[in-house]
Amino acid sequence: MYPFAFTKASDTREALNAGRRGGRYIAGGTTLVDLMRETVERPDSLVDIGGLPLREVTVTERGGLRIGALVTMSEAAAHAKVRTLYPVVSEALELSASAQLRNMATIGGNIMQRTRCTYFRDVTADCNKREPGSGCAALHGVNRTHAILGTSDACVATHPSDVAVAFAALEARVHLLGPDGARQVSFADFLLRPGSTPQREQALRTGELITAVEIPALPRPLRSGYLKVRDRQSYEFALTSAAVALHVRGGVIREAKVAAGGVGTVPWKLPAVEQHLVGERPSGALWSAAAAMAADGARPLKHNRFKVELVQRTVERQLRVVGGAK
Repeated sequence: MYPFAFTKASDTREALNAGRRGGRYIAGGTTLVDLMRETVERPDSLVDIGGLPLREVTVTERGGLRIGALVTMSEAAAHAKVRTLYPVVSEALELSASAQLRNMATIGGNIMQRTRCTYFRDVTADCNKREPGSGCAALHGVNRTHAILGTSDACVATHPSDVAVAFAALEARVHLLGPDGARQVSFADFLLRPGSTPQREQALRTGELITAVEIPALPRPLRSGYLKVRDRQSYEFALTSAAVALHVRGGVIREAKVAAGGVGTVPWKLPAVEQHLVGERPSGALWSAAAAMAADGARPLKHNRFKVELVQRTVERQLRVVGGAK
């Protein structure tokens, strides 16, 4: 590995000062270290933030949930409040990576992770994320696992996180702290579609640090769950996935939160599906009609046209599981 400076931050101020000078934050390091080994990324300076006080899971005043950025994936998945209030989050985490990685990787690091596109990780291939203006080898290459939603002529890579799909469905907010103070960004605005600048993946300002992800309070009772479809049963990224949360009262769906993964350049919120559900009574016909909208706007490539039907089926199945009506 090439030489770089390394700083262990003793407090938040020290971390922010190092970040403002261009230091890259690292905690579990399960993604960044791999990218450095492969020379995909070559930061001059790393800032270890593992000792910062960002490891709590708390219930907010309004009944939502705030998960500290340094809570590990395994800790969040096992937390009683996460499992009780938002099973979709714990299920998404438990279906991610391997047990060893879940014990190391943090919530903040998970949503910051970069694509698993093979062309991005192959430094000999053209990739606009890695080298802006070089082109996108995936457009005309082997693109079976790539995105069909939110793509551009510059990039068709999918976002790999499972829990980010759950956060997108639940309309979470990302808490940030930087040289200019604290702010919050909606999850929908935090992860950026590629457009003409695929190298810019998050709405972060220079030196900003993720401190927490907050899930808003949602009406109760709330049923939720996560379904992941992949080529093999473990340690594999999603071909498609679906995060669903439904509030049903008096036999009518009062609120619906739905997002898909494995098909978009970012976790893909499905407002048309949600709108079709609200005000209706659960039924098999309803699930089928709503799920048919899950691929609206899709732009499939040569090898991933199957994802159009697969994401529709994935969403329909999870609506049936969470909604409880056949």
